[in-house]
Amino acid sequence: MNRCPLTYELCGTEKYSEKGLRMIAPKLTTLHDLPFTAAEQRQEAANRAKKLSIQGVQLKLSAVFSVANQQFEIVDQYGNYMIKPQNDIFPELPENEDVTMKMAKVYGLDVPLHGLVYSKDGSLSYFIKRFDRYSKGKKYATEDFAQLTGSSRDTKYDYTMEKVVKVIDEYCTFPAIEKADFFKRVLFCFITGNEDMHLKNFSVITKAGKTTLTPVYDFLNSSISIKNPQEELALSLKGKKSNFKSTELIDYYAKELLQLNDKTIAIILSDMNKSLSKWIELVEVSFLSDTMKEKYLKVLDNRMKRF
Repeated sequence: MNRCPLTYELCGTEKYSEKGLRMIAPKLTTLHDLPFTAAEQRQEAANRAKKLSIQGVQLKLSAVFSVANQQFEIVDQYGNYMIKPQNDIFPELPENEDVTMKMAKVYGLDVPLHGLVYSKDGSLSYFIKRFDRYSKGKKYATEDFAQLTGSSRDTKYDYTMEKVVKVIDEYCTFPAIEKADFFKRVLFCFITGNEDMHLKNFSVITKAGKTTLTPVYDFLNSSISIKNPQEELALSLKGKKSNFKSTELIDYYAKELLQLNDKTIAIILSDMNKSLSKWIELVEVSFLSDTMKEKYLKVLDNRMKRF
């Protein structure tokens, strides 16, 4: 009995469930494997790197989806999907990111269409639909926090959670709303062991004259991918990056700095507690290996106990 890598539901002898296929395109009846192995995808990404605006440590490919051909097709420009193959250094990143993004959606965060797709060697690659594209060659104005603060890829960690508040205040149309959303993201990343949320992993987008935080992206449990994680946050808070107590995140960051009221914070914490059972279920049925599942659940348990 197969499990669909798009929805995690059982799908008999098929690779994908009907519900999963319809998520990509309403009339889709099958989904062909990516015509590259994981190694070939990494090579393709390296070869095309200079042609793409998408950059980063994790190799990515730009793609479009062809309903006629029933598959993702790699392109140099005008792609409205990103594909991330298996990493040859850090294991199971596609499976890790996919389940974490599904957990984020359960928590009520704005999550783009995403999922896992099989490659010709049987490996799984992660795909996500780009939220900054709305027509061929047309993009919404989108800037990450590194751009907004004049930081570079080399200095994207050299900032503080305190200073980030000022970025939201300065650039978002309705800062109070975005700061509540931002705290929910920070809390989720802390709970799920994401210690790599640097300045380039938060962005704003402008649509119809309104500037908001973008949908979430690059959410994964990075702490289970590295041998000896030393940090819990990528950007320092109160002059440190680890050993945080709930009071530092709630009383200091949420109340004092983000100026969220007690009711807003209570709702965010309640949503977190209500989501826990579903989070655990998602990890258990995910495509992570049993070893990685155990590590993930251990991180969840450890972080939740602090609240």
